[in-house]
Amino acid sequence: MREVDIAAFRTWPLQRWREDSTCDNWGTFCYIRDVISGEFWSTAYQPTLKRPERYEAIFSDARVEFRRRDNDINTHTEIAVSPEDDIELRRIRITNRSRRLREIDITSYAEIVLAAPAADELHPAFSNLFVQTEIIRERQTILCTRRPRSKGEPSHWMFHLMALHGTESKEVSYETDRLKFIGRGNNLANPQAMNWSADISERLSNTEGSVLDPIVAIRCPR
Repeated sequence: MREVDIAAFRTWPLQRWREDSTCDNWGTFCYIRDVISGEFWSTAYQPTLKRPERYEAIFSDARVEFRRRDNDINTHTEIAVSPEDDIELRRIRITNRSRRLREIDITSYAEIVLAAPAADELHPAFSNLFVQTEIIRERQTILCTRRPRSKGEPSHWMFHLMALHGTESKEVSYETDRLKFIGRGNNLANPQAMNWSADISERLSNTEGSVLDPIVAIRCPR
């Protein structure tokens, strides 16, 4: 069994979210992929919408938990927000129940806002232009900030980090450009980044800086 911790620090609304009782496909997501077969799924039902062999959602005062089994791989996801610090922590426990060695990778995804929800809903494309991203490889972290639009406006910051426990991570890759992650004509249920081929690298592009549609995504092979 291996563990993965994903953390995000925030001082302002962190990610893009819309109230949508029909699709409910907004938020922070994690993908699991079998590198050999190319099959992938998510740690919860969203965003891939793939039916697992077993599935359980547990809601309590302290945290939210998702348990599922796909292709003889168990995943147990715990999501909690610290009462003392502005941090959201997601811990994913992955257990191989098959009789063979499996090679998988984990990919996180979230759209970055760092602005008031009302401002983002009114002009999302314009709001995106003020977000700056930086990859800090020695910490396996993406650092994001929103450039102030006026002299008196404060700067807002956040980081997105992934840490593996119980195994040595291979080459970690990063993405901050939504178009490169999803691809033209695709969506989060079947993004381009999860369907690598001879023309598409299995690593993320490591794009950083100013992008038209900012996200944070980290991929850790294991």
